[in-house]
Amino acid sequence: MTAGVGDLGDPPAGVLAEAAAAFGLLASSARLHIVWVLAQGECDVSGLAERVGGALPAVSQHLTKLKLAGLVRSRREGRRQVYFVDDPDVVTVVRLMVGQLTDRAAHAPVRHISDVGA
Repeated sequence: MTAGVGDLGDPPAGVLAEAAAAFGLLASSARLHIVWVLAQGECDVSGLAERVGGALPAVSQHLTKLKLAGLVRSRREGRRQVYFVDDPDVVTVVRLMVGQLTDRAAHAPVRHISDVGA
């Protein structure tokens, strides 16, 4: 029997391994930023590099890893390769996590340097 999200049973080991691998890829702030941008809409590698503030070769390598994991897809438009996230569940997870942390940071008390040692 396979366990769904609402079930109390444990998911199969293969599913946990696949999820851990996907989360591992998203553990890189650069790759997470790329997926965040692509969750807003499709973009080519030059646009992504500009938006995330990364070097073109580095962004290209991140995209290759994300594509191999199935988190990002691409299609050719003339000479350009356009990247996108077409899995709504990936978009939901990324938006939920980043949104929660953004809200938490916005409501956190302001810490001063003098508070660090306290």
